[in-house]
Amino acid sequence: MSTDFKLSCVLFDLDGTLVDTAPDLIANLNDALVYHGFSEIVDHSVKPFISFGAAGMVNYVLKQSVSEEVKAAVVDTMLAYYQANIIEHSLVFAGILDALAHIESKGLKWGVVTNKRERFTTPLMAALNLTDRAACIISGDTTGNSKPHIEPMLMACKIAEVLPHECVYVGDAPHDITAGKNAQMKTIAALYGYINSDNPPETWGADVLINSPEQLTDWINSVLCL
Repeated sequence: MSTDFKLSCVLFDLDGTLVDTAPDLIANLNDALVYHGFSEIVDHSVKPFISFGAAGMVNYVLKQSVSEEVKAAVVDTMLAYYQANIIEHSLVFAGILDALAHIESKGLKWGVVTNKRERFTTPLMAALNLTDRAACIISGDTTGNSKPHIEPMLMACKIAEVLPHECVYVGDAPHDITAGKNAQMKTIAALYGYINSDNPPETWGADVLINSPEQLTDWINSVLCL
C-alpha cells in the first residue's frame, strides 16, 4: 500500500458484500423453477452465480437441459417473484452496520456500485434504511455499462464528489475487483461473500483480502494511521 494513499470513500458491491440477499434470491428462484415444472435446488451451489444476476443463476441450474426461451421465461418469473418479496429474508452481513458506522465516524463517505437493476436496488436499500446514508447508489442500469466497465465506478465518484484514486472498492467477485482496478481504485475481496471455489480470490489481483467486515474496519484504521 502506497504511503501517499488518501482514503475518502469506501464503495461496496451489494449482493454478497453489503447484503446477504441469497436467501431471497434462491427462494424466488425455486418458486420460479416449480412454477415452470422443474425441481427445486436443494443446495446453495448457485450462490457464486448471484453475481451474474438471475440469468446467471438460472443458466447454472438448468444448464443445457432446456432451450434459451424456457430459461428466459424462468428468469422473468423469478424476477417478478423477487420484486414482490425482495426483503423477506435478506439482511446486511454481520458486522456491516458497525463497519458503516465506523466509516461515517471517521468522516469518510461510502456508497454502492452494483450490477443489480435499479428496480431491485432502490427498494432493497430503502428497506434496510441505508439509502440516506449512502453518498451514492449506482445500479446496473444507472449508466450505459455495468461492471467491470469503468463507467459506473466513475459515476459513483462523481455523485459522491470524490476522486477515484481516493476510493476503495469492496466486492466478492472477480469482475468487482477488475472494475475497481479499471478505475484506479484500491480493491478488497470479501471472502465472506458468494465465492466460487473454482475461481479463488487470491488470483483476482485485489490489494487486500478480508474474511469479515471487522477486517475492513481494521484495514481502514491502518490506512488512516499512515
